[in-house]
Amino acid sequence: MQVSDAIYGECQRYVCRERLEAMLDYEQSLTRERLSKSRGDSSSFFTFADTVSARNYHGSNECHAWMGMRFQAGPNQDDSTIILHVRMRDESNALQQETLGIVGVNLIHGAYTLHQEPAVLLASLIDGLSTDRIEIDMIDFSGPAFEEMDNRIMSLHLVQLGLTGAAMFSADGKALQPSEVLRKRPLLIERGRFRPVTHVNIDMLNVAQTEFEKVCDADAGSIIPIMEISMHNLVEDGEVCLEDFVSRAEVLATTGHIVLISDFPEHYRLANYLSQYTNRPIGLAMGLGTLRSIFDEQYYEGLAGGILESLGQLFKDQISIFVYPLKNTVTGKIECLEDLRLPNSLHHLFHYIRKRNGIFPLEDVVHQYLDIHSPDVIDRISNGGDWKDMVPESVAAAIMQRKLFGYSN
Repeated sequence: MQVSDAIYGECQRYVCRERLEAMLDYEQSLTRERLSKSRGDSSSFFTFADTVSARNYHGSNECHAWMGMRFQAGPNQDDSTIILHVRMRDESNALQQETLGIVGVNLIHGAYTLHQEPAVLLASLIDGLSTDRIEIDMIDFSGPAFEEMDNRIMSLHLVQLGLTGAAMFSADGKALQPSEVLRKRPLLIERGRFRPVTHVNIDMLNVAQTEFEKVCDADAGSIIPIMEISMHNLVEDGEVCLEDFVSRAEVLATTGHIVLISDFPEHYRLANYLSQYTNRPIGLAMGLGTLRSIFDEQYYEGLAGGILESLGQLFKDQISIFVYPLKNTVTGKIECLEDLRLPNSLHHLFHYIRKRNGIFPLEDVVHQYLDIHSPDVIDRISNGGDWKDMVPESVAAAIMQRKLFGYSN
């Protein structure tokens, strides 16, 4: 550590992005300084670096690594950079070393031969491996070799390829590493299609955050609100439409919130994933219709413990659900948590969870928003109907400026 600090400067942690970038900066600058004059017109210089926490003797540590490549795509070109975060799943230190070696070789090879096809480069990183041995939960491309590339799409591809169960990016499209963002923070998640973001989505999250602050006794500034999209909400006819995904990402960016893309259609799997990163309370904001589906036993027929297993995993630790009302399209009545009707066999279970502070109603909502439905908004956008008052102003501006969701003047 003393040698590392002397070369690259001090930092709070040694296995982190900050340390990796310091290594890449220093070594690439030194290489170019020493060799550019004699070989710069005919050679492309690169630096590969990694900083690793491999399995210790007791097997008690988090096994992960930051890896990166800074390189010139051609002689005399400015540097481009690829940074990734991986989690090692092998049981021994030696096997983890082997796995990282393979990923490193694949990264160096891919940077030079596949940088014009970032999605292919991404898939090539585990050539010779399987996802049983390695997880890649973040990748970030930057520099002139990737000017036309969108890191949000690369985050989507990470999940699509099964390289990770979930990937994150910030409102401005920057790839985020989940453990660094979520660690030891209260989390509030709203999952949805967000096609597009409407007043309902924003009101639900805002009202849920007010209630969540009371429940978890946390300052508003410490809570991380996250908009989450499950992969099954992006797939139509077996394919993901990248144009449609980018449209959703563009309107989500206007909310200023972090976006999580996951491969967890079941809520209990999402809860398990989030619980890896924080020991603070986790809140899930959802509509009454979604809560009904959580208590629908048919969705758990493939689970050994059925609905009891799923709910046991969902409501463990400090996880709570905050339920937004809905308006019955037939009767016009506003239905809230107290109006939920479940089979007799589930009544006691539902009330038990409520008494354990697992489910809370959201009451201080804007009732006129309950008439807004995303499919109706999409129809109006594409057919020239009135829709602007159904979404936040920033969302409407993004849709019109970027011609999203089939909008045309």
